[in-house]
This record gives sequence, structure tokens and C-alpha cells, in this order.
Amino acid sequence: MKDTIGIWFKAFRLRTLPLALSATILASFLAFARDAFRWQVFLFGLTTTICLQILSNLANDYGDAVKGTDNAQRLGPLRVTQTGLVTRRQIIGMIMTFVLLSLVSGSLLIYFGLRGSSSGLILLFYLLGLLAVFAAIKYTIGKRPYGYAGFGDIMVFIFFGILGVAGTYYLHTHTFQWSILMPASAIGLFSVGVLNLNNLRDRENDRNSGKRTLVVRMGFNWARWYHITLLVTGFILSLAYTIMYFKSAYQFLFVLTLPLLFSDGKKVLLNTVPLELNNELKKLAITTLIHSLSFGIGLVL
Repeated sequence: MKDTIGIWFKAFRLRTLPLALSATILASFLAFARDAFRWQVFLFGLTTTICLQILSNLANDYGDAVKGTDNAQRLGPLRVTQTGLVTRRQIIGMIMTFVLLSLVSGSLLIYFGLRGSSSGLILLFYLLGLLAVFAAIKYTIGKRPYGYAGFGDIMVFIFFGILGVAGTYYLHTHTFQWSILMPASAIGLFSVGVLNLNNLRDRENDRNSGKRTLVVRMGFNWARWYHITLLVTGFILSLAYTIMYFKSAYQFLFVLTLPLLFSDGKKVLLNTVPLELNNELKKLAITTLIHSLSFGIGLVL
């Protein structure tokens, strides 16, 4: 039993969860700073993003195994389907479990966030939720998975950044401000950076397996500068929002993450051994969470 739980924890890839939590945490801090925080939205926002992230990880584990992308040449962490630790039937069952959990948690999130709202608005958020579930699965599963066509980056930006932050912010406040898209985009760009690190690490095997990620399409050298652009643009957007709404020096607390972002960018530019990017992927995910926390704490101090 203990071994079985350990295997599923490997499949869940818990180290990716800090990245998934960043959008909900930042949106909730933004709402708290405007005296519009709802603890139910925060709680079910966190559980929904966790369920969606695990669903995505399970779907990727299954999809890449079926397509042969996960093989002996892959440099990333262990995949349970490809290695035979679980059967395809078992992981499909777990995927369906997390589809259900995502829908239940997402429904509670919408219920508490939109009580008293129009039916049209509630329907819109339900459609967005279903789209998030579909996107989590379709990245690698199906005849034409968008992750194999180089569209993973834009989808991560939308769901981990724009919808993750602005959508949760709306559920807290029932208002929308265009300026919210600035910190939302920052989190989205850092999240794309995590995906880019994954694709930089696996570029040779992806190319050989027919997985046309953006890294494979643009080439290694351009992909490294693309990574720098993601980090720099994200930081500038956070800085610009802070200057626009400056009230206290505490709001610049997020600047503490600049050395971490600089270190990540430097290692990507100097990298010659793809396997070494494994640690950078985890570090950037944690850096994104720290950025979200420090940005939010600075708003409310």
C-alpha cells in the first residue's frame, strides 16, 4: 500500500504545485488589498488549481507514453506509465478521478464566487472551467495534441496567468480592472518559463519523437533568449504595476526575487548539459511562488 501511494505521488509530480498555486495566491492578495477577499474563493481556488495541475501531469504521463515520447532517451523525472509502474488502465482511471475532482472543486469555487450573479456570467465561468479541464488533457492526449504543435506556451500563459489571476480576482471582487492583466501576465510569463525549461531539457528527444514544441521549432539558441525575454518582461510588468499603484515601499518586496530570476537566466544562457536544467525547472517554479507571495504581501503591509 505504501509503495502504491509513493508511485502515485511520483505521477502527481508534486514539485509542480508551487507554480499552480501562484496565480490563486496573487489574485487573492490583490483582492485582499481592496477589502474584497473571500476565504471560500481562496480555499476552492487553491484546491481547483491543484486538481487541474495534477490532472495535467497525469494526462502528460499517459499521453507521452502512448506516443512514445517517453522513452529511454528522456532526461526528465520518472514517468510511471512509460516505466510500467502503473498500467494504462490504472492511469486512465486516475485521470478520470481528477477530472471529477476538478469539476466538483471548480463548481464550489463558482458557487461561492458568483452567488447572486446572472446566469449568463455563471455559465461563462463554467465554460471557462470546462475549457481548463479540456486544456489539461489535450496537451498530450488525442490525435492532435496542442503540446505537440508548439502551442503549449500560449495555453500556459492564458490559464496560469491571465485566467488564473484575473478570473480568481473577479470571483473575489466581482470587478475587473485592465491593470490586473499586468501582474497576471507576469505570473503567466514565469509559468511559460518553467515549461520552456522543460522543453529545453527534452529538446533532442522531443525532436526525434515528433513533438514540435516551441523550442524545437525555434532552435536552442533562440529558445534561450526567448527564456530571458519571458523573465525580463514578467519582472518589468510587476514593476510597472507597482509604480502605477505605489503607496508604500513594501510594495517593492518582490524585487527580492530578482537575484533568483537572474540566476535562472544566466544558467539557461550558459547551459550545455540539458540534464542540468532539471533543477532549474523546480527552482523557477518556487521562484514564481515566492514572487507571487512577496508581491502580494507587499500590497497589504
